[in-house]
Amino acid sequence: MENSGIIFGNKILDVVFLAWFAAQFYKVIHSIILEKRLVISQLWETGGMPSSHTATVSALATAVGITYGLQSPIFAVSIVFAIVVMSDAAGIRRAAGKHAGMLNKLHDSLKNLLENKFHQEQLKELLGHTPVEVLVGAVLGVAIALLMYSNIFN
Repeated sequence: MENSGIIFGNKILDVVFLAWFAAQFYKVIHSIILEKRLVISQLWETGGMPSSHTATVSALATAVGITYGLQSPIFAVSIVFAIVVMSDAAGIRRAAGKHAGMLNKLHDSLKNLLENKFHQEQLKELLGHTPVEVLVGAVLGVAIALLMYSNIFN
């Protein structure tokens, strides 16, 4: 298979990067519309709508399936990898974000109780995703891979 992609000469990586970028760029646009300010850090932040992790692995699995076939071992690996990442995003990482929120509240209570002598940086709470954010990320990743179908084969 001739591979002449932009990123390391690999068309599948092109599809994957585009899916990641689209998901993250949407978050930047969303902050401009809702918050009326440019939050460029959204390009590398975790959490929020849509899940860029999910968009990335969905695009990967779709591009691998298109390129190597649905019966190929590499497609099987890609699908299992995607399921693990999506499960982690909506499960473990989301739970870790909820724990961080509870710890931040505890921190604030201790800080007030100890008259501001307790200094600790606030923990990041937006780590994981809701099931809807994961679903939208999956749809985005598959859609981008399908839209780039001709790029993968030509």
